[in-house]
Amino acid sequence: MNGGKVMIIGLDCAEPSLVIERWRDQLPALASLMDRGVYGPLTSVIPPITVPAWSCMMSSRTPGDLGVYGFRNRQDHSYDSLRIADSTAIREPRLWDIATRHGKQSIVLSVPGTYPLRPLNGVMISCFLTPSVQQQYTYPAQLRSEVEQVVGEYMFDCPQFRTDDKEDLLRQVYEMTDRRFRLAEHLLGTKPWQLFAMVEIGTDRMHHGFWKFMDREHRKYAPGPFEDAILDYHRHVDAAVGRLLEHADEETTVLVVSDHGAKRMDGGIRVNEWLRREGLLATTTEVNGRTSLREVGVDWSRTTAWGEGGYYARIFLNVRGREPEGIVDPERFDEVRDDLARRLAAIPDDQGRPIGTKVYKPEEVYETVQGVPPDLIVHFGDLHWRSVGTIGGDEGVHTFENDTGPDDANHAQDGLLIMAGRDVRADGLREGMHLLDVAPTVLRLLDIEPLPSMRGTPLT
Repeated sequence: MNGGKVMIIGLDCAEPSLVIERWRDQLPALASLMDRGVYGPLTSVIPPITVPAWSCMMSSRTPGDLGVYGFRNRQDHSYDSLRIADSTAIREPRLWDIATRHGKQSIVLSVPGTYPLRPLNGVMISCFLTPSVQQQYTYPAQLRSEVEQVVGEYMFDCPQFRTDDKEDLLRQVYEMTDRRFRLAEHLLGTKPWQLFAMVEIGTDRMHHGFWKFMDREHRKYAPGPFEDAILDYHRHVDAAVGRLLEHADEETTVLVVSDHGAKRMDGGIRVNEWLRREGLLATTTEVNGRTSLREVGVDWSRTTAWGEGGYYARIFLNVRGREPEGIVDPERFDEVRDDLARRLAAIPDDQGRPIGTKVYKPEEVYETVQGVPPDLIVHFGDLHWRSVGTIGGDEGVHTFENDTGPDDANHAQDGLLIMAGRDVRADGLREGMHLLDVAPTVLRLLDIEPLPSMRGTPLT
């Protein structure tokens, strides 16, 4: 291998059953890559969510290694220390950091986990965690004026993707996507690079916003004017990918990757309401109507456990000597946790049927557990059900309305990988690929030896 170039095109939440199977013949750019390379499902980390999955992919380190277990993480064992996991939470080197050490130049565009910015050998546009264009979102700083000349106001994300105004959501997503790919083409054509890495988050926003219109098995299936919205968007993105491929010469290996997949959402499990009904969570004031724990307050002196998280649940035990007002005897921790895991796994659907919930203990999932991990990680209904944190009201433990706005899809454990280039054999469908394999693969393609600390294995 002679250290060519690598182009990583990330499509957040891209679902392999759609791209690889259902719509392959309608996506010519992606199909051409599949025809001359390898492709298949890419098993994601637990939990399979944007934060931390992209940072895990780019560093080949697990959430346990990074100490990042979700979008918001506990900073300590107090009750109010949740903090958004931005780039300052990621202390392991990612691909562009390693490329910089080896004198190689990178273009990094909207990869989650890059705000606030850090210097690199190359250029960077920060990610969807960037509060607004009023913040410094380019490296170097003077690149900002160039970005504005090319696309006007850069869009990190859709301002409001959980909305009933689907026409406006389509406008938001297409506008964001077109600006991002236009900027990508500009940077590829004007900046030197050996590594290019971008992530388009529009695929995720489309799945959350429009899944029920195309999926006959969805509880809220609603065919009509939006039933082809996700397919049409994939065609649009495929054409944009095709334009990027014009910048990939014979020395370039292309990877199209997603951090996780997507599947229909059957409903939500109100985990804190369930804990309250089981006598494991108590509030300081009487609950009148649907509300949040923060609004009513938690009586920690009578609370065994509480939940955080959305697409999956993070459960924390209130342990004496660990939490400020803990009541769970440390000597009974394993017993209490095992019992809680069993009971969580047994929660049925609204008709009393089993849903196949998976409950994980961090130390059994990760070889290293850094930071403040949840005591249990819960994938309700194998991720067909999401976790909802509200309590009270008259809807019970099950809900079919999301607490943060309309949402049709949840995350699936498998994302996708399509890879083609000079050093990639046209082997077609490959099973057994893991998100942690991406970074060591890219480094090998760049003629850089993967770090000994990396968890994955090169795919080439």
